[in-house]
Amino acid sequence: MKIYNTSQIRNIAIVGGNKAGKTLLTEAIAFNAGIINRRGTIEDGNTVSDYREIEIERKGSVVSTILSVENADKKLNIIDVPGVTDLQGELVGALPVVEAALVVVNAQSGIEVGTEIAFRYANRFNTPLVIAMNQLDAEKANFDEYVRELQEEFGEKVTLIQYPVNAGLGFDSFIDLVTQRMYKYPKGGGKAQIEDIPASESDRVEELRMKLVENAATGDDSLMEKYFEEGDLSLEDIRKGLKMGIASRSVYPVVCVSARENMGVDRMVEFICNNVPSPNEAVNTLKYSDGNAPSYDATKDAAVYVFKAANESHVGEITFMKVLEGEVAASADLVNSRDSSKERFSQISVNAGKTRTAVDKALAGDIISTIKLKAVKVGDTLTSAKNQGVKVEAIEYPEPIFTTAIRAMDSTEEEKLGAALNDFTSHDPALHYEIARESKQTIVGGMGEFHINILKWYLDNVYKVKTEFYTQKIPYRETITKEAEASYRHKKQSGGAGQFGEVFLYIQPYTEGMAKQTKYPIRGTEEIELAWGGKLIFNNCIVGGAIDARFMPAILKGIMEKMEEGPLTGSYARDIVVNVYDGKMHPVDSNEMAFKLAGRNAFKEAFKNAGPKILEPVYDLTVTVPADLMGGVMTDLQGRRAIVMGMDSEGKNQVIKAKAPLAEMNRYSTSLSSLTSGRGMFTMK
Repeated sequence: MKIYNTSQIRNIAIVGGNKAGKTLLTEAIAFNAGIINRRGTIEDGNTVSDYREIEIERKGSVVSTILSVENADKKLNIIDVPGVTDLQGELVGALPVVEAALVVVNAQSGIEVGTEIAFRYANRFNTPLVIAMNQLDAEKANFDEYVRELQEEFGEKVTLIQYPVNAGLGFDSFIDLVTQRMYKYPKGGGKAQIEDIPASESDRVEELRMKLVENAATGDDSLMEKYFEEGDLSLEDIRKGLKMGIASRSVYPVVCVSARENMGVDRMVEFICNNVPSPNEAVNTLKYSDGNAPSYDATKDAAVYVFKAANESHVGEITFMKVLEGEVAASADLVNSRDSSKERFSQISVNAGKTRTAVDKALAGDIISTIKLKAVKVGDTLTSAKNQGVKVEAIEYPEPIFTTAIRAMDSTEEEKLGAALNDFTSHDPALHYEIARESKQTIVGGMGEFHINILKWYLDNVYKVKTEFYTQKIPYRETITKEAEASYRHKKQSGGAGQFGEVFLYIQPYTEGMAKQTKYPIRGTEEIELAWGGKLIFNNCIVGGAIDARFMPAILKGIMEKMEEGPLTGSYARDIVVNVYDGKMHPVDSNEMAFKLAGRNAFKEAFKNAGPKILEPVYDLTVTVPADLMGGVMTDLQGRRAIVMGMDSEGKNQVIKAKAPLAEMNRYSTSLSSLTSGRGMFTMK
């Protein structure tokens, strides 16, 4: 593949619902571009996008796939993004590095969950959109109905560029409102025959064309003025307005395709290459940490952004990058802005699924890959030595909404499991894991049960660590509700020097802003912010030297040990005031160990007499659900002991804000998906 200038490069992400036909559309694009000589199918497991073993087995996309094709004098870089809701982390990783998203809509079902998610993230990243109405050859295809639904949901920006003449079984023709021609395809797809518009369609064409002209004019003030003066725009003006409208997100053009029959795909690619902005024309989503945006200037010093990494069989670690500035050549030496480590590119390649084609260099705006970098992570910025310090601002990935404990079935493989989790999560930033100090469990969190099951498949089949999921322990807390006193004498005599220490203490519940008052005079106070939340106030109320000041830290240490393993359930204790007011020492046998044990046991005894209670973690929950499905979701929340704090509207959706105990939220993502057919979403923290 030849080297393309920045102005010749187009970067898009193919996004949308899970069954919209994104993989087959990518397949048709690859076939038309000569990347493959035969179109594969999902059933046969031989498509360009779904080439990984897990995707062939599950018959669906699991990981984003990069594909680079040539069209006339343009290079089109495509990221085919999975449509499963649980894999929206792949969408978040792809959108910031493209200049437009191609939203594929199933003409048989219209707006799906994946469609809504694609629009939501496109709004967040300010990504221009083109809509491809796919599966127009299906028996239940209903183009007009679902275009109307799109316009109702996403506004009048949704603009017809094409419409089918005969949607449904036998579909083979559509009318292009820009060129004002009818494109008719032979059976089995291929190259269209371009014909005049039939007289029977002239009235509809005129009506839709004027709507197109009106929307195209909104992209530029001078065009709008010309439209008002003349009542129409020339073909050149329409194309100019569309290009500006797409870049400014004031127009979402709708094109017609049948990916399965390879109809309309060639015209769609042509439209994208002519109208989607190049990297140096678009509004940039990526920002440097200093607030500036990449210039996409090929004459500057090199800077690349790592947006994806994968471990491919027979190849090893592959790193996918977008060139932000300058040019990158094979054997280039770049510096990682995260830790100043140096990386050498042994080669650079363009990609077509698992096929990589080596190139000599790539210019600003291009998407490339390389292999076997030493210590690069997703989100890193690599620069030339002269550009060192330039760093892309971190992309915010969605927080996990499904968590579970995981362990190796063979306890001797726990270390191997930790290494595998560390490697896998470095490739998937939407998947988290931690070793919970409190519960002594390894906790993994993702965007849903399907997301976690993908992790398990990789652990079992790629990393060769047999694992199991089990119930996550709830991090309860312990505290007290009233005052109490206790004492404890630690006395131990053996052969030589013994141990002796006696501590009297008085404990109170702590509340934020409470006055420092106790029935004993306070000589010194230590306020400790506990790592697990809450506070411990430790007051020294000793008078007359009953306990030497050098033993007070040992008493505090003993109390802290018991706070870390509460007297009731072994959970962390919090929000307690401890007043040490009396005690006894021995001139020979008293030491720090004796007072640590005395303090610990006195605190344990006082705690039990101070009206102890268990606190459970309560999360702020935000549920977004279609208005017509509110009833079932509200009933389910009540069954989970949730307290609804308020409701709001967001388009056609209702947003429920509630407080819910963590103990009741196990597998909530699965339940909500079942209640709402996958249309409900939630966050909690």
